[in-house]
Amino acid sequence: MSEYAAETPLSAVARSVEAVLFVATQPVGTKELASVTGVNEEQVISALNEIKERYRKCHGLCLLNIAGGWSMATSPEQEEVVALFRDVALTQRIRLSKAALESLAVIAYSQPVTRAEIEEIRGVRCERVLDTLLRHGLIKVAGRRKGSGSPLLYRTTDSFLSLFGLGSISDLPTMEEMQDIIPSPDEEGFEEEGV
Repeated sequence: MSEYAAETPLSAVARSVEAVLFVATQPVGTKELASVTGVNEEQVISALNEIKERYRKCHGLCLLNIAGGWSMATSPEQEEVVALFRDVALTQRIRLSKAALESLAVIAYSQPVTRAEIEEIRGVRCERVLDTLLRHGLIKVAGRRKGSGSPLLYRTTDSFLSLFGLGSISDLPTMEEMQDIIPSPDEEGFEEEGV
């Protein structure tokens, strides 16, 4: 029997703390961990020590006490394999054409939206672009619009949110914010002339 299989299971509190840290996107303080797990801070600290010891013995993870809270991270001993994985993942990133990005933006801001509505906004056909976005899992069919012809409705997926680092669709910049980010054509030309 392996050492891993023979080890004592984590306590219920440690399992709860581990689960919260697993899904947390930022370090979580002991007070917050105590609040969400329904135990006191001393029990959370005991659970954190239990998790740290387990990870130290036989896992590729570790617990870090950073920025006033606790966070799960890969173990320093796994640095090489994690770096290799990141290099491979970077080479397999999704590359989207300008047409695909434009269509994706229309879907993200207008969802649920039909192909005809996307084509009306963009001024060009987008059937092949939609097929590409569906194949990459960035959009999905979200039913049919009621009425004449019952066209398919499209909306973005969780993969879209993950790819663009968004917590939810409401994290997208507003149109007003976009105007502040993207220079107007006049400004672009002005900069290109070096003035």
